[in-house]
Amino acid sequence: MGSGERSVKGFLLHGKKQGVPKGFLAIKVGQDEEDRQRFVVPVIYFNHPLFMQLLKEAEEEYGFDQKGTITIPCHVEEFRNIRGLIDREKSLHHNHHGGCFGF
Repeated sequence: MGSGERSVKGFLLHGKKQGVPKGFLAIKVGQDEEDRQRFVVPVIYFNHPLFMQLLKEAEEEYGFDQKGTITIPCHVEEFRNIRGLIDREKSLHHNHHGGCFGF
């Protein structure tokens, strides 16, 4: 990849910090302003119980009326672990289901 390009689950973002593929949402993760990192996550995460708990913590910390990017108040490594759990779970469900109606 060239300068300023990043890959997000197979999508290439060309130097646009705010460029987010359809079906994804940018969030900030970190407890302190200087430690916060930007992540681009699939919107399907928002229905997962682990992610919903993170959103509840964000609401308790910052209130329901956050302006701008949603900020999750947890350590970045903790978020990466949770993201890995969600991804593995989604992968298991995807690989163990047959086609439509089990065919």
